[in-house]
Amino acid sequence: MADKTIMLACSAGMSTSLLVTKMQAAAKKLGRDYHIFATSVSDIDNQLTNTHPDVLMLGPQVAYMKGDVKVKTDAAKIPMAVINMQDYGMMAGDKVLAAAEQLLKEG
Repeated sequence: MADKTIMLACSAGMSTSLLVTKMQAAAKKLGRDYHIFATSVSDIDNQLTNTHPDVLMLGPQVAYMKGDVKVKTDAAKIPMAVINMQDYGMMAGDKVLAAAEQLLKEG
């Protein structure tokens, strides 16, 4: 079983799939055992209930939903942040992973 679960959420869960692959490669390189997955924002409630992620990262294209999602993640006691737009655009898995790990530390 993975040490931590990192959930990424975007409009349909598709655009974050490549970023998940990049983050998994970065985690493996660092020797981290993380379960990293992408989902759609419409599936956040289900995933919070059933998967219980340790952190949630929102895609920048759904940053406008941050307030609504934060209410849910606060209730679930899960840290949440919006992925840096430049890191997202560059598919910088190492940087997004570092941001998720920082959230976990602050959590």
